[in-house]
Amino acid sequence: MIKVGIIGATGYAGCELVRLISLHPEAEIAAISSVSFEGKKISDVYPSYIFLNDMVCETSAQVVKKSDIVFAALPHGLSQELAEDCRDNGVKFIDLGADFRLESEDEYKEWYGGTFLDKGLHKKAVYGLPELFRENIKGKSIIANPGCYTTCSPLALAPAVLYGLVELKGIICNCASGVTGAGRKPNQGNHYPELNEGFHAYKAASHRHTPEIEQTLSKLSGENVTITFVPHLLPVNRGILATCYADIKQGVSFDEIRKAYEDFYKDEYFVRLLPDGMYADIHNIKYSNFCDISLHHDSRAGKLIACAAIDNMVKGAAGQAVQNMNIIFGLDEKTGLEIIPPAF
Repeated sequence: MIKVGIIGATGYAGCELVRLISLHPEAEIAAISSVSFEGKKISDVYPSYIFLNDMVCETSAQVVKKSDIVFAALPHGLSQELAEDCRDNGVKFIDLGADFRLESEDEYKEWYGGTFLDKGLHKKAVYGLPELFRENIKGKSIIANPGCYTTCSPLALAPAVLYGLVELKGIICNCASGVTGAGRKPNQGNHYPELNEGFHAYKAASHRHTPEIEQTLSKLSGENVTITFVPHLLPVNRGILATCYADIKQGVSFDEIRKAYEDFYKDEYFVRLLPDGMYADIHNIKYSNFCDISLHHDSRAGKLIACAAIDNMVKGAAGQAVQNMNIIFGLDEKTGLEIIPPAF
């Protein structure tokens, strides 16, 4: 059994990791930690775990020493030293935060206000979006696990960008997320009376996920891609819907685009390319590691509209992290993740 440590286990993503690893047939939770709830049982924080998992939150150092692999579900700026500790102890490390996602230190400084503490360590880290970079992930020890918007938007656009079927200039990613994406700590923005029965954009053209999406699309296309990214906050707990717009290149038919998506994703269990006429819907992927994609053609404007839906806590966080763990240890990627979304 793979011994798993979870640092930040009482946040939403950490709690989801506890749920998924508890059901994993090839892994077991060796230790968990939480700064806010050190010394307390996770079932005291989340009563749904009572009698199922009553582990006590320890220190991060204790977690590292007991584990074969450590998941860090922490805000940005807190994972680099943990990664060094894991490296020094021969422990594999998956970061659900943003510390290793951007390859450019200048961009990390600009968008997160931090620096790379160990540049050599950053060069060893790989970006863990399996459907696009699977071969890079195999056998690696430090994985930057993509977040929710940065998984959903690239998967919606990847085949069109990779095969040069759309113009790279003028791409728009219009996304809406459930409130769990804001984390567990309450603030006025996710206070129930402020959030309920509302729907609004936030951080338009200034969200920190912008350079990460651009980095992925640039890698796929071989050119520098600049996008317009506008996130919105939905009054629901879970789910992200990305609606992405791109100009179809002259001479390219929508049938060609559809065929390219079918070929690209035909062997990807966790990407479900929906039949023509269906729309990706966050209702249909809840609690699962699936990404549903629907394609639509605005023939009048000559645009591709690609919609993608994921559960931001699973495929957009903990589920994708487990998928990356499976790849690292040579397991079937579906192991522990064959979860059927509820119908209602």
